[in-house]
Amino acid sequence: MSSSESFVTLATNDNYALGALVLAASLRNVQTTKKITILITKTVSESIRNVLHQSFDFVKVVDLLESTDTSLLEALKRPELGVTLTKLHCWTLTQFNKCVFMDADTLVVKNIDELFEREELSAVADIGWPDCFNSGLFVFRPSLETFNQLTQLAAKEGSFDGGDQGLLNTYFSDWATKDISRHLSFIYNMSIVSTYSYVPAFKRFGHQVKVIHFLGSIKPWYCSFNASTGQLNTFCGNTYAQEFIKNWWSIYVAKVHPTIEALNLVGPMSNMAIAPPPGSSICCTSQQPSTGDRFNAWQQGQIDYLGADSFDNIQKKLDAAIDNL
Repeated sequence: MSSSESFVTLATNDNYALGALVLAASLRNVQTTKKITILITKTVSESIRNVLHQSFDFVKVVDLLESTDTSLLEALKRPELGVTLTKLHCWTLTQFNKCVFMDADTLVVKNIDELFEREELSAVADIGWPDCFNSGLFVFRPSLETFNQLTQLAAKEGSFDGGDQGLLNTYFSDWATKDISRHLSFIYNMSIVSTYSYVPAFKRFGHQVKVIHFLGSIKPWYCSFNASTGQLNTFCGNTYAQEFIKNWWSIYVAKVHPTIEALNLVGPMSNMAIAPPPGSSICCTSQQPSTGDRFNAWQQGQIDYLGADSFDNIQKKLDAAIDNL
């Protein structure tokens, strides 16, 4: 196993720590030869830290870096993005020569060790603005100099989106034009939204996908899963997203829950019920927005493509309305 290279992820709360545990298990499922590291903040509970130490090669506690651009965060309606600046600490992992950062809401389905052949900063284009890269996965070289320059840039100019992606795209501003080899294929960071927004492409290229990114408000741990049947109890997202969410849960049940159970942890996460014995349901819920909130979100272009506003749900409402005519 390479000791000079590592996958790196980040968790600032227990829910994302759970996602990180599944991510680590998925990397080992595809037989990675690299180390796996997680950065955590003090907001991750002690009980979950015990599980993380069982699953990761390195666990490092870091300070929370928050964005001061409150106006930008408010404009984005995503105040939680501020804590993602904590991601900058990945550049302090100087015991490694090269790393691949992955958000905790990603899932690896095929071996991706070849990413370590790429140079900093290699990443996938963002589907919202392809001249920018998506910071959910990127190749980088740890460097205290880079870390200091990034934090200085954050203090001086802030971030144009209030989070780490805007800041990193400002710092690595030549990503779009300097070197095409730094543009990674979409298969390394496929947003789950894409299975809805461009179905023909997914049908054509989906079998090549290596990394799934559960980008947006629908996270696997907010869905309800039956460990006995291997099926979701509720419809989460669209038909294609369902399969990836079930894949996530299958890894959780097989690889993560046994570790939690062995440590006799009971309900360490406030927003999620730990899996009961096989044959029972694993149920996780998230607060559903009101009709008024959903209308306002539509007006602002914030459409829940994978949830309440998915094509399948809209079609069901249309069919019901037609039946009532």
